[in-house]
Amino acid sequence: MHSIDSLAHRLSSYLPPDQIQFVRRAYYYAEQAHEGQKRRSGEPYVTHPLAVATILASMHMDHESLAAAMLHDVIEDTGIPKKALASQFGGEVADLVDGVSKLTQFEADSPAQKQAENFQKMALAMARDIRVILVKLADRLHNMRTLNSLKPGKRARIARETLEIYAPIAHRLGMNDVRIEFEDRSFFAIHPLRATRLRAALAAARGNRKELLEKLQNAIEIRLKREGIDALVIGREKHLYSIYSKMRSKKKSFKEIMDVYAFRIIVDSVDTCYRVLGAIHNLYKPIITEFKDYIAIPKSNGYQSLHTVLLGMHGVPIEVQIRTKEMDEMANSGIAAHWLYKSAAPETMNTSSTSQVRARRWVQGLLEMQQRAGDSLEFIENVKVDLFPDEVYVFTPKGEIIDLPTGATAVDFAYSVHTDIGNHCVAVRINDRLAPLSKPLQSGQKIEVLTSPKSQPNPSWLNFVVTAKARSAIRHFLKHQRHHDSIALGRRLLEKALSKFGSSLDELDEAQLQRGLDETKSGTLDKLLEEIGLGNRMAYSAAKLMVPDAETEPEAGHISSPLSIEAEEGMMISFARCCRPIPGDEILGHISSGRGLVVHRESCRNTAELREHPENIMAVSWSPEVIGEFLADVRMEVESERGIIASIATRITEEGGSIEQIHVDEKDAHNSVISMTLEVSNRVHLANIMRRLRNLPSVIRISRP
Repeated sequence: MHSIDSLAHRLSSYLPPDQIQFVRRAYYYAEQAHEGQKRRSGEPYVTHPLAVATILASMHMDHESLAAAMLHDVIEDTGIPKKALASQFGGEVADLVDGVSKLTQFEADSPAQKQAENFQKMALAMARDIRVILVKLADRLHNMRTLNSLKPGKRARIARETLEIYAPIAHRLGMNDVRIEFEDRSFFAIHPLRATRLRAALAAARGNRKELLEKLQNAIEIRLKREGIDALVIGREKHLYSIYSKMRSKKKSFKEIMDVYAFRIIVDSVDTCYRVLGAIHNLYKPIITEFKDYIAIPKSNGYQSLHTVLLGMHGVPIEVQIRTKEMDEMANSGIAAHWLYKSAAPETMNTSSTSQVRARRWVQGLLEMQQRAGDSLEFIENVKVDLFPDEVYVFTPKGEIIDLPTGATAVDFAYSVHTDIGNHCVAVRINDRLAPLSKPLQSGQKIEVLTSPKSQPNPSWLNFVVTAKARSAIRHFLKHQRHHDSIALGRRLLEKALSKFGSSLDELDEAQLQRGLDETKSGTLDKLLEEIGLGNRMAYSAAKLMVPDAETEPEAGHISSPLSIEAEEGMMISFARCCRPIPGDEILGHISSGRGLVVHRESCRNTAELREHPENIMAVSWSPEVIGEFLADVRMEVESERGIIASIATRITEEGGSIEQIHVDEKDAHNSVISMTLEVSNRVHLANIMRRLRNLPSVIRISRP
């Protein structure tokens, strides 16, 4: 059982007396605040904050973090305001407590939404002060250690959340010991039977392996001694949850996983790490594809080590990690090692400062995503995506290293360099060769992104990007673009409607404009224009509200010129797929709710139905300057013969067109129907292509459907 005295004794090894007194004061304050409250286990509530502070003391955390740990439930559970804490313990401690406060209980109307908001607040607090997350992780760790006093349903829910969010965060911050404990305790809470069975199997297997493990360890130690290297060799055991995950994800049997022997070799300097590597590669043959140098290229959470796999006696695989003492500390405690070193020996700080920098960079990234995400659920989905452990390391043309998750593409790379580069990327060179933007990258490649100021994100990128930063930046851009485009279209439609009443937006006085906004409950002109552009409100009726006393002109529809269609119309003017209009076709516009203006061919079979609501139909025409690539459908009946598709494709290419889609349907043994979607610039271009195709001997008939 922890007591404040035993904690104070522990703190005396690294904190001055006045700071220990500060932590004591926080303890007594919490004790009073939680007076009469009990935990589920029946103990006084204050045992929980004390235990959290004790966990942080083992990381040598500073006195403010320890005080915040003591007080972390005070704001939420006892109604004491943040101000009161600030006046007693200073603003920093109050901010830390506020950041860690569990906000509202998770069992709200929508647990997912609540949890997401909770996490969002934590991310913001983390960005201000990284210590928030360490207090939060220690709080969660003690909750996991005392999980048994809760009901099974709640136990499993908390464990699942720990696995989904807190274990990956601990991993991201390089805190391996905490992550392993989170995973194993969650595993027992979610699958108690599987975990118990696996633990029994593990104990039995360890007994059988003991002899060979000792032999291998002995052989390594003797070889290193012979080379005059002073090293600590430790046999490494995989923890339960990692064995379970490997069995599931890699479809391996328990025996296959247990047949691998793992060792960690800890030495005094980086130089010695590479000497050890040479010595053990001489002792056993290395599997060359399995060698990884995380000392030269550290993982994104600051982890450093040499990894190699050897084939030992009887062909057993041996995994070896070689690292210095500081790297080992870093691998186990991650960002927390920063405080361990800070209080122990200032001169060794440089090793952990990289971890501090990386953690800050990650949290900064969270903050950017936070600003872009539409809501907290989208944000939490992004963060989960961003917490995976597997990474690829690629190089910029200048030789800088960028680490990305496995499966990342050139678009992910572009966004990780800078949002503007992502938004304007058009092509990529991988190792100096052009490659598709969607191609997954591999470690060691050199990536060069080509940009164009006119280019912008493509919605289809969302199908292949994997990093949260890319996903949230693309969504943010498209959302902004849609908003921008709908306002622009709304302005054109409203101007058009007002012209029927002999007016325009510039000619309206303040009162007329305000009347229109009040009547439509729009608040601002932009809001009204967006609603019109999206097709949720009719431009004609909005115009009538603004100038109700104006006489509409006779046959105004014919006099006012049709809306002119350019090629690059943005997201709110689209071309109907049922008839695929192209420049030169007679067209009409249909205002569709949520989609803006949809352009159809006059002859489209769906227009009869659309004309039943004339208020949604508007006159449109092609702009004389219209240029661009448009899609058109073509249907051909052909006599089946070898090479017919190649002949068709050649003629289309010769005429400057390209095939977007092609589908072949065999009518009978002799004839086939070929349906194609072609990319053309206008009706004349399409007619030329169709004439060339009609001249092919095997073409029976060709038409636009």
